[in-house]
Amino acid sequence: MDTAAAQVLDWSRIDQVLLDMDGTVLDLAFDTYFWRDLLPQHYAQAQGIGLEQARLRLEPHYSGLQGRLEWYCLDHWSRLTGLDVAQLKVTVRQHIAVLPGSRAFLDAVRASGRRLWLVTNAHRHSWQLKMEQTGLAGHFDRIVCAHDFGAPKEDPRFWPALLAQYPFEPERALFVDDSLPVLRTARAFGLGMVLAIRHPDSSQPKRVIEEFAAVDRLEALLPLTSARPTTSPLSPWGRGLG
Repeated sequence: MDTAAAQVLDWSRIDQVLLDMDGTVLDLAFDTYFWRDLLPQHYAQAQGIGLEQARLRLEPHYSGLQGRLEWYCLDHWSRLTGLDVAQLKVTVRQHIAVLPGSRAFLDAVRASGRRLWLVTNAHRHSWQLKMEQTGLAGHFDRIVCAHDFGAPKEDPRFWPALLAQYPFEPERALFVDDSLPVLRTARAFGLGMVLAIRHPDSSQPKRVIEEFAAVDRLEALLPLTSARPTTSPLSPWGRGLG
């Protein structure tokens, strides 16, 4: 286990675990490939232009939409490019992969008696495809989609809206994500523990993160101790929650 994380992670103070999907549970390499290579290739073919010209056209949208819900919305990208982006993801679904150690961590959280939620900015078509491909849906008590709240996780409006819809104890929650803007917002909201992932993308080198306690991947957080006894039943994972 990462020494810096070990110094601040106290499982006796954690009843609930909230996990990001892409770059935390799943390998971000799929999204890097899709957005940087596959989508520009298909856009170039559809527009009858060269690949580099296609990338130049898409880049302002990539950079300009960062931190906004449209960035994660496949419907938005379909309108922008004229492509069926959701279906394009289906054609390369075999590249979707679970990060090493994620399954073991999910199993350990459930075995410890803690609630386990997936909290993602991904569009419904995206997270459903990825859960179907990996078979991980059943590991989670609830799957939360930011699109159902009208704001991404890095938006300060997201966390109060989530708490109002699905009450939990923020101060006794662990939240793990690979996005620093998201982690900053979660910390400001008052989540008890926020933790960064240093190696979210197997196709890229590890990052240096100094602002937050960080581990390479979820498996570094093993082993877990059992949760405190609770009389509250676990919520169903929430098919259709978004």
